[in-house]
Amino acid sequence: MHETTLILALLLTAGFVAAKIGQLFRLPSVTGYICAGLLLGPAGFGLLPLSVLEGKLDHFTRIALMLIAFGIGEHLDLSRLRTAARTIVIISLLEIITTFLMVFSGFYLAVHFFNLEAAILTSSLVIALLLGSISVVTAPDTTLIVMQESRAVGPLTTTLAQLVAINNGVSIMLFGFALAASRYLLDEPGTVSVALPLLRSLGEITLSMILGAGTGLIIDAVVHRLKNRGEMLTIGLALLLLSGELARLLSLSPLLTGMAVGFTIVNRDRRDVRIFRILNSFEPPIFVLFFTVAGAHLDLAHLTTAGWLGGLYFLLRCIGKYCGATLGGHFACVQSAIRDNVGTGLFPQAGMAIGFTFLLSADPNFRDSAQIITSIVLVGVFLSELLGPVCTKRALTRCGEAAPEPEPSGTAYDPLLPTSGGTEIRLLPWTWQKLPMPPSRSGTVIFGVSQKKTVCSLARLATLLAHYHQATPCALSVKPRDRNLPGDRIIDDQELFALAEEEVRALGYDLSCRTIEAENIAKGLLAGAEKYQARAIIMGYPLEHKESQYSQVVDLVAGQAECEIIVARFIGILHTERILVPIVHDWNMEVVESCLCSLVNVGRHRVTLLHLLPTDTSGSDFEGHEKKLHAWATRKNLPFASCVTRKVDSRIEEIIDEARHHDLVIMATGENMKLRKVFFGSLADDVAEQCDRPTLIIHSRAHRRSPTREEK
Repeated sequence: MHETTLILALLLTAGFVAAKIGQLFRLPSVTGYICAGLLLGPAGFGLLPLSVLEGKLDHFTRIALMLIAFGIGEHLDLSRLRTAARTIVIISLLEIITTFLMVFSGFYLAVHFFNLEAAILTSSLVIALLLGSISVVTAPDTTLIVMQESRAVGPLTTTLAQLVAINNGVSIMLFGFALAASRYLLDEPGTVSVALPLLRSLGEITLSMILGAGTGLIIDAVVHRLKNRGEMLTIGLALLLLSGELARLLSLSPLLTGMAVGFTIVNRDRRDVRIFRILNSFEPPIFVLFFTVAGAHLDLAHLTTAGWLGGLYFLLRCIGKYCGATLGGHFACVQSAIRDNVGTGLFPQAGMAIGFTFLLSADPNFRDSAQIITSIVLVGVFLSELLGPVCTKRALTRCGEAAPEPEPSGTAYDPLLPTSGGTEIRLLPWTWQKLPMPPSRSGTVIFGVSQKKTVCSLARLATLLAHYHQATPCALSVKPRDRNLPGDRIIDDQELFALAEEEVRALGYDLSCRTIEAENIAKGLLAGAEKYQARAIIMGYPLEHKESQYSQVVDLVAGQAECEIIVARFIGILHTERILVPIVHDWNMEVVESCLCSLVNVGRHRVTLLHLLPTDTSGSDFEGHEKKLHAWATRKNLPFASCVTRKVDSRIEEIIDEARHHDLVIMATGENMKLRKVFFGSLADDVAEQCDRPTLIIHSRAHRRSPTREEK
């Protein structure tokens, strides 16, 4: 009976059957898994001895915990949390503090009042401290499943999803501090300072998050280049588990590491979250094993004491959740419907709480307390999974957010990556009528002249933008003062100026040609922008693939210039008839406005405004973004604009696939903060690198905006 394959088959079968039986009585599947484990384990028929559970099945527990922590990280989307940061922080803070204090003080008093020190075989303060930290965690999977099954949409649903994510992230760190404090309490008095273990715990938390962030960057860099979902699953799971084992080897927190991995991936600018969806298909059998093994750990010898203590734990935790969240909602001034129901929606507790008990069991310092804590928590989880989902669904129904009709499901999407279009650059002759020059012009639109292949394309874009701003196109050649700089080459300014001037005249304008000396290209462009009152600076992407040097120039110019910065990457034939404008944030529309309108206002163009939203965007939010997109296109007089709003797993894949049907891509990017760019990446830069269409990237800063024609 000790054959691992047979044990796995028995656990999966028993868990599946028990879950189906539980569903007949409207019980969550988790409850069925725990009951199946209880029957198979030492407390039941004894088919699974404790030695087998702790030896051969420990690996599945570790895998399940990493998957749970990774899933929590997905819900820590900064773009979503930022919109309601104050509300979420206040409610989370008060709910966490109240729940911890309620369980901690309740258990400490109960143990002393009923004189249970001998029964629990350990310090009452340690038991109360650890149970208090475990009580904070909420079951993300159970809560989200209830939302999905109820088709819930609304402010309470959004608030609950954000609270669960923050709640579990904080609970992992709180549990780490509780472990450190408990180890101090179990040591002999005076042997060690309490500050030392707490500082060590803080260091472990910091290093765990750094390890997770690094792993997340590696997974994101590898997975988004793959198309085969099997390959994504293989490398993604391998790197995730490797980070967890490395964290364990370094005495760090695997849970925090896994959460940081998910957090890093979901907050990358390209937001390629396919790895989460792929791992979701791998999770079910692992979770069945995890919860069934958890039920098998129940010891009936402890249930005599733990039975009513587990009920007390469940009661105190629910009171803490409800009172803390209600109080937080009051201070955050949220709607009464949210304030009165958000606490009830936080009752479920399952996987992460059980995972904490497994971590305790693996620590020799808590050998005595781990058994009683495991029994108490499992009883509490049983009651939470029995009543918690019912309470969550009731809260959603009371707020009117549980919709009777399911939303239409999206279609499967698996686009192919585009093939390289090569480095050939061609510019078709100007065939539209010449642009009428305004009677008066103010300022310039500067473009750098350095390459014969790109100078005419830059000149055309600068002229169109200058016409929109009622300015003068200006060709600028920067001469470094140090002529011995590495990579410096002699540029024939007069030839480049002549080519640019010919192109500008074809459009009906005259060109201003300037030469400026500076220490480097970036300082020269900045000096020229200030001297010639630039409305915008257009920079050409290097053809020699010196991206690192070029990125430094762009970062310096975009970080200091007060005008609009446009980076143009030319490939193939430059057309502007079919323009794709991907939009990720609402502010993207205002950033691309002048560049887009300068092209659209000349001749007839077909524009696609493609707003990309996360796949879990609610129906009301989706409709709101759709209306906002149409309103902006109407307000900016874009008669031939097609407004498209889509829910996507991978932003970059969607943009590249859509770009195949367009001639030009225009994208906005945020501030060029180096640390932010290294950590979160740049969707616009990724598109420019991988897309086989000409791309214009508009750099934005919060304080910098070119004046519109109406303002002038």
